[in-house]
Amino acid sequence: MLSRSKTIPFILLIAGVLVQCTEALPPGDPDNGGLALPEGFEAVVVVDSIGPARHLAVNKNGDIYIKMRFAHEEGENIGLRDTNNDGKADIIKRFGVFDQRGYYATGMRIYENYLYYSTASTVYRQKLTRGKLIPESEPEVMLTDDYQNSIYGYSHIAKPLTFDDDGHMYVPFGSPGDVCQSKEQNRMPGALGLDPCPELEWHGGIWQFDANKPGQVQKDGYRYATGIRSVVGMDWNHYDNTLYALQHGRDNMHRNWPEYYSPWQSAMLPSEEFLRIQDGTDAGWPYYYYDHMQGKKLLNPEYGGDGKKEGKGAEYEQPIIGFPGHWAPNDLHFYQGDQFPEHYKNGAFIAFHGSTIRAPFPQAGYFIGFVPFKNGKFGEWEIFADGFTQVDKIVDTDDAGYRPMGIAMGPDGSLYVSESEHGKIWRVMYKGDKKTFGQVQLAQMEEHKKLPHIKTPDEIKDDLTPLRAEAGAILYNKYCGTCHMSNGKGDGSRFPPIAGSEWVKGDQQILIDVVLSGLSGPIEVNGKSFDGVMPPVDYLEDEEIAQILTYIRKEFGDNAPPVGSYYVKQGRYFSKKKKEEQNKAL
Repeated sequence: MLSRSKTIPFILLIAGVLVQCTEALPPGDPDNGGLALPEGFEAVVVVDSIGPARHLAVNKNGDIYIKMRFAHEEGENIGLRDTNNDGKADIIKRFGVFDQRGYYATGMRIYENYLYYSTASTVYRQKLTRGKLIPESEPEVMLTDDYQNSIYGYSHIAKPLTFDDDGHMYVPFGSPGDVCQSKEQNRMPGALGLDPCPELEWHGGIWQFDANKPGQVQKDGYRYATGIRSVVGMDWNHYDNTLYALQHGRDNMHRNWPEYYSPWQSAMLPSEEFLRIQDGTDAGWPYYYYDHMQGKKLLNPEYGGDGKKEGKGAEYEQPIIGFPGHWAPNDLHFYQGDQFPEHYKNGAFIAFHGSTIRAPFPQAGYFIGFVPFKNGKFGEWEIFADGFTQVDKIVDTDDAGYRPMGIAMGPDGSLYVSESEHGKIWRVMYKGDKKTFGQVQLAQMEEHKKLPHIKTPDEIKDDLTPLRAEAGAILYNKYCGTCHMSNGKGDGSRFPPIAGSEWVKGDQQILIDVVLSGLSGPIEVNGKSFDGVMPPVDYLEDEEIAQILTYIRKEFGDNAPPVGSYYVKQGRYFSKKKKEEQNKAL
């Protein structure tokens, strides 16, 4: 037993350690960097406006590494260091590789003192140098996606990474399309799916690789799980020694099958699936999708479904939770730190990047969610961090101020969050009393589920089509009506009609390209030949073009689905790339 004289210094020593631990956390920003958090939490903005950021990792000494979205001559990674513990990065350095296929870069994880990161095509690693922010070792190529098995052009090629405790690296290989179809049928309304699906040999699943073997390609790996369309967020849960992943559901339910799915159902479905992944798991893609409102897996319409048929859906892996459609869960992190209240221990933090194709309803997601994990069971999902949108209602994706992307834990248990629009990084800390944290604080955040970017939209009241079409009508008559006429029927000779035209009610990407790139040469519209020139209308803003196209598709295109500004922005990027390639060929 300690004497009184020895006990007092011992108590003081413990108290001193606790004070030092509290003082080690920097002050949060007065407004928490714009975030809404549970009571007792604070946030500080580590860095702002470094450019579109994807996943991130934090080293044992607190250095932060960020995978940037686009290729850069100085390297596609950024390292951050805070030298005075004020929470703000005062050293910012680029490093890594210059990979031209880096436009969909994602992975950034630390494993066994190596920094692993990925571009769309390749997984690299660099040995971390003790005391140095930037690794001094040369990048090693660990895995190359040789694309040899894709006949569709490529989509869903993000390469998120996670590692188990036995020396394995896990990498998903996404499917090229919504469902398994031939190249000619892909995205064609009413087209049936291939059965059996040949894509499942090389896509639509997660592969296991040797984490320490350089120079691998896909065939060197082991197909660990299948029937998973697209994964961007996944993590190995070291508490139960299991892989978990979040599937991005398919798109275009109403566009391709309007007889079975309304625009509202297409906005809500299919669910984004939170999946427990074990060796041999089959989640059912492309044959089945999950409907969180009905609580079951249903047969996809391409395989004979109608929104009600279950088929053999119950035989496939069921999700832990089915989140509403198109929320885009882009990162997953199981929290094992000690800084946060016990409620968060071993639970799952999820970064919802936010939807792009929920029109004609408000876009949704754009927050950090949390799923408790106690006694081997998951609880109901919660709102952990909100405020990223900075607006009340998101009509188009570009309206969102920030889009949460990556999550990582620091050595002291702080949680770091990245976003992909401007490149803002937050550090979230807990400074309250962990003993009193509970239902009162959680109930405060539960109220956020009533906000427009999270709640289930009302099928009538929240339909934005009339609002956007009205704005588009004014723009159409100003910029397009002179040639195509206010009734959309053209002048009958030089300028073709757009009313009832397949160009208008067909693939929106083709329509967007016509507006951005222009069109010349002979074409056929509604059975009649035309041979003229339509100049590009790329001088209009993305949202203005989206409003015009939404109007003409509603007014002259048999009420075809609206067009979002996100897709115009995407089309502008690819149009620019196409022009650059054409110029190089000259």
